[in-house]
Amino acid sequence: MSKLFIVPTPIGNLEDMTFRAIRVLKEADLILAEDTRTSGKLLKHFEINTHMQSHHMHNEHKTVESVLQKLKGGQTIALISDAGTPAISDPGFLLTRACVKEGIEVDCLPGATAFVPALVNSGLPNDKFVFEGFLPVKKGRQTRFKLLAEETRTMIIYESPHKLVKTLGHFCEYFGEERQVSVSRELTKLYEETIRGTAKEVLTYFENKSPKGEIVVVVAGK
Repeated sequence: MSKLFIVPTPIGNLEDMTFRAIRVLKEADLILAEDTRTSGKLLKHFEINTHMQSHHMHNEHKTVESVLQKLKGGQTIALISDAGTPAISDPGFLLTRACVKEGIEVDCLPGATAFVPALVNSGLPNDKFVFEGFLPVKKGRQTRFKLLAEETRTMIIYESPHKLVKTLGHFCEYFGEERQVSVSRELTKLYEETIRGTAKEVLTYFENKSPKGEIVVVVAGK
């Protein structure tokens, strides 16, 4: 029977690839990749020769129907993103929803995703938390911060390096300078670091050291 596999890939360290993920990618009829050039390096490393097709945020609305037809035709398809688990701030939700609606089996493999180690590394409460992904850049940003200011659960946010200082400044403004914050950068990679402290302390740190790489911010609830 046809099946859609959602396959996590390493967020940095290739040793985090699972044996099952490698097997599924080798056995699939087709791999949907966010960026075939990026994924091509991963597949080459693990000697995976399965054909790839581009599936990203700019074309996924157009490609979902053709992928469904392939699945209905009996193909097994694996979906990967550039890093981490597809559909977590990456393409994947639209296709998964369409498969569920059409009664096509979906199997998400466990594996790498950036927010889990960042949350655990933070030292902040992780029994209850809310994942915010990327915050609005302009429209709705102020409204979102006002809502999050009242959030009692630990908050997880993805941020780009060039917007981190601005976001930390907004934490000070809306949450207060004493709110506890943890910023994890380049998780599993050579220059991985986690900076913890008050919003003001972490802001001061990154004002003096320009942030680089993939960033996950964890913020204590109210």
